[in-house]
Amino acid sequence: MKNSKLDYNLITLLLLLFITSCIAILNAQDFGQYEGNFLFRQITWYIVGIGIIAGIMYLDSEQIFRLNWFIYSFSIILLIALILAPESIAREINGAKSWFQLPGIGSLQPAEFTKISLIICLSFLVQKHHEKYLDKTLKTDLLLLIKMGAATVLPILLIMLQPDLGTSLVLICIFTGIFIVSGISWKIISVIFIIISLISSILIYLVFFNPEMLQSMGFATYQLGRIYAWIDPESYASGEGYNLTKALLAIGSGGVYGYLEKGIYVPEAHTDFIFSVISSKYGFFGASILVTIYFLLISSIVKLALEVKNSFESYICTGVTSMIFFHVFENIGMNIGLVPITGIPLPFISYGGSSLIGNMLAMGLVFSISYRKKTFMFD
Repeated sequence: MKNSKLDYNLITLLLLLFITSCIAILNAQDFGQYEGNFLFRQITWYIVGIGIIAGIMYLDSEQIFRLNWFIYSFSIILLIALILAPESIAREINGAKSWFQLPGIGSLQPAEFTKISLIICLSFLVQKHHEKYLDKTLKTDLLLLIKMGAATVLPILLIMLQPDLGTSLVLICIFTGIFIVSGISWKIISVIFIIISLISSILIYLVFFNPEMLQSMGFATYQLGRIYAWIDPESYASGEGYNLTKALLAIGSGGVYGYLEKGIYVPEAHTDFIFSVISSKYGFFGASILVTIYFLLISSIVKLALEVKNSFESYICTGVTSMIFFHVFENIGMNIGLVPITGIPLPFISYGGSSLIGNMLAMGLVFSISYRKKTFMFD
């Protein structure tokens, strides 16, 4: 038996993402959309993130297991505090009250940390449930589903009050990933997916034939506008489809290998649409390299989830994988018009302290698990 210690593959992949982020943000600043040096701030947040990873690595899975409810409760308190906070420290930005404005620090988005707390909480619930109910039945599986659902619905409701549909979708994806590997009967999983498919079909019908009902249910006009703009961006190019049409033009102009001149202006080039900057500057070749790095990162975490002997650690790796995968799929998808725009950043690449720190917290959990992983001679 031996201890694995540091995972240099993960370190190399994070280093490559850091370099890519710096280059992409530097290119995005050419458009001069905002004042300030985003590259310097991103490097600063990366340094903070490295410190966070190092700190979390001192905690083993048993300590994280014991701290579960404290971490989850703290994230819920932050979300409630954000809703109740005055405009002086939590003002609305683009119609959403999602950030604390902290002097000397900048914007802080509590929802980013809620993703990590939910991963830990759901992993804890599944592990404790299987320890208590050794004999699985349909009743015990339904009980586990109720526990997981309750833990997920509470933060989603609080985040939708901001409103923030994108982060809510990430939480749903985290729940789905851990739910699938939780050992719950596939009969229940099949029924749930059938129900989700029916609800999705109804929502699609309402979007096209009865949008007034969706608005009465709480959907904002701009959210419906994003869907219509996604379906036909050229018809909405002067409004909701403006960002998408610009992103598509930038990506298409990059060709295979990109170009060296200043590219096409894209709104939010350093955050939500940074993939379009990479694609326009370095073409299909550069974008493919980035996607390959993500593939290697996700596959490394999946491999770790399969290798560890502790189920709690395996569930955490599954949750982190689900979170990163959905972020990458949604961000790149909305840049190329594959899915509607939701404002989800590209992990480790887009500028943003809260997003980067949230991802570094997730990687801290992965590094902690990998550092203490034991391998046996006859595995």
